[in-house]
Amino acid sequence: MKKILFIATLFLTSTIVNAQHKTAASAIDNRVNAMLAKMTLDEKIGQMTQLTLDEVLKKTNGVTVEPQEIDPDKIKEALLKYHVGSLLNVSGGAQTREEWYKLISSIQSYAAQDRLKIPVIYGIDAMHGQNYTVGSTLFPQEVGMAATFNPELAKREGEITAYEVRASYIPWNFSPVLDLGRNALWPRIYETFGEDPYLAKTMGAAVVKAYQGNNLADKYKVAACMKHYLGYSFPLDGKDRTPAWIPDRYLREYFLPTFAAAVRAGAHTVMVNSSEINGVPVHASKYLLTDVLRGELHFDGVIVTDWQDIKYLQLRHHIAATQKDAVLIAINAGIDMSMVPYDYSFSIYLKELVKEGKISEARINESVKRILKLKYELGLFENPVGNPGDYPKFGSAEFEEASLKAAQESITLLKNNNDILPLKKNAKVLVTGPGANTMRALDGGWSYTWQGDFSDKYASDKNTILKAITQKIGGQNVSYEQGSTYDSLTNIDAAVKAAKQADVIVLCLGEKSYAENVGNIDNLDLPWAQTQLANELAKIGKPIVLIMGEGRPRIITEVESKSAATIMTYLSGNEGGNALADILFGDVNPSGKLPITYPRFANALVNYYRKNLENGNSDDGHGYNPLYEFGYGLSYTTFAYSNLHLSKHDMKAGEALTVTVDVKNTGSRVGKESVLLYSREEYASITPDTKRLRAFQKIDLQPGESRTVTFKITPEDISFINDVSKRVTEAGQFTIEVGGQTQNFNYVTAEAPSRTGKL
Repeated sequence: MKKILFIATLFLTSTIVNAQHKTAASAIDNRVNAMLAKMTLDEKIGQMTQLTLDEVLKKTNGVTVEPQEIDPDKIKEALLKYHVGSLLNVSGGAQTREEWYKLISSIQSYAAQDRLKIPVIYGIDAMHGQNYTVGSTLFPQEVGMAATFNPELAKREGEITAYEVRASYIPWNFSPVLDLGRNALWPRIYETFGEDPYLAKTMGAAVVKAYQGNNLADKYKVAACMKHYLGYSFPLDGKDRTPAWIPDRYLREYFLPTFAAAVRAGAHTVMVNSSEINGVPVHASKYLLTDVLRGELHFDGVIVTDWQDIKYLQLRHHIAATQKDAVLIAINAGIDMSMVPYDYSFSIYLKELVKEGKISEARINESVKRILKLKYELGLFENPVGNPGDYPKFGSAEFEEASLKAAQESITLLKNNNDILPLKKNAKVLVTGPGANTMRALDGGWSYTWQGDFSDKYASDKNTILKAITQKIGGQNVSYEQGSTYDSLTNIDAAVKAAKQADVIVLCLGEKSYAENVGNIDNLDLPWAQTQLANELAKIGKPIVLIMGEGRPRIITEVESKSAATIMTYLSGNEGGNALADILFGDVNPSGKLPITYPRFANALVNYYRKNLENGNSDDGHGYNPLYEFGYGLSYTTFAYSNLHLSKHDMKAGEALTVTVDVKNTGSRVGKESVLLYSREEYASITPDTKRLRAFQKIDLQPGESRTVTFKITPEDISFINDVSKRVTEAGQFTIEVGGQTQNFNYVTAEAPSRTGKL
């Protein structure tokens, strides 16, 4: 009886909440329509225009005045003459919360002087925490969060980021990145949740929900912006903002699922791929923006361009003869808001196009309705700035602890010969390498500044790897010599001399911080200077613990062969140094797993879900052979898998397959294990992938403890995109793989028997 009453109460509560949401949505729609009816064409076009903050700041001789201050004449031109609806980004370095309050308050006060008093919506790239505000909490970058295989940590990161973005009086976050990190050369790998569609869509949806919650007007929530729709991360040459060649079937199979999941999670905005696919700039693709995004995914939010990308339809892609033609193409393709961001050309050309009848005012109204609705949902009309006293947890110890936990679970142990790790706390340790004593090696790009090049200034109170190790075991046990920068040798002789006096060498290599096209490279190999430092240190004969702090997997095959242990730290955020020290000296047991395939050679870049030609040509020996495979990661304990069981021999449409497996901690330490479930279709109408991740769970086990882990697999989970771009689940034999164990089952349809018959 109690169970029945409980279910009835849940149902009634859900019904009431849904009714309240519908009523609120209806009220907002009414307000939007009422506002739209009052607006002139100029005011409507203004709402579709986004400028960079730099355009409205005071300057002296072309240099922005510090502390930053709004220029009255410039802001009046933007908001009162052109009725600009959105501003973005920062100029210079990070601002304090007090400075942000002054800037946003000033902007909104001028917006209130306009005829209709429509507030400005301000957007920012808070990629791994509110990285443009002094004192904020910076988490591991997305690729590191993916390595945790822990959606609860992603959720917590999203909640804290939303809190601190709102604490900076900003309601719109250009995050999360939902591109797949498939091309190891691409400089934005670290901004992604890795190469696997299921992992990326699961973590991405968790972040979207955490950013937005159930009420965008909540003072601790922000509007999410899924980006960069679509196929941005797979350029043919590996360079940022360069062309991709991706068949429609591949787009739908690998690149679309993350965005589809984010739309289902309620994402309110989307930013568009800056480049082109198959010769068509995505900003000009009605097929992708309108037919697929709106028609198939049913996205009804705001579509915003990336930086200058309507202009680039003429300047870079050459599909428009004039800037005016570029505006025509983009708006008719489905763009709602143009990140112009330096002038009013978009507004001028768009008005001319409407007056000439080339773009209908009804089309303008569609976009303006979406933008106004977003502003109403965010509560900007009632509270355009926010209350400074509402955010006592900003940069708090509580938030710092959450960042530390995320970093601890992300760091991935790749090699541990003879159990050299964890190190003893009385060991004499040489800490060396370009990443040893800089926060840039931990934070990466999008940290305080675009390129993350001032992290040592803004995060001077945080521990670098060197400082964290010194704090952990005492200065008497630690020596330091840099040995090399990222690109050149410095005091390598001093480093070699110090190594002779040490018990162990902690060698910190990788990449300095970068963002976007600044991170383009022509060679994935680790720079020569770092390889040379490793080779010279290896001659000493002391064990080397190789630490790779990098945004993408640089080729380390030669260096890695000389290490006793190898650890991937990715870009682990402001607490990354402390997290690494905890792991090195055994206070924390590593549990990260690679969310990418780590290549062995620069010209052998193959994702784990390669096609079913496992060894390439059978006679050439040049098949799939990565340095480390997706999902790989060691622990200081060991785990044994047994009793993989499937609930049925045959699965039909509408049914679910229950998969259970026993996992036991067979070592002597408490440990966390990410249990990964893969499936493979043995035969299909399209060459099947070797295997695909379909589910995962992260569990904690005491020494000797066993747990049965349960998964549910549906026909949708094992579906794929066929040769006419339709998602199907075909009858056939499938293999489930968990922890090296496998079991088979059949999927049977009424139209077709199993392809394989007996198992």
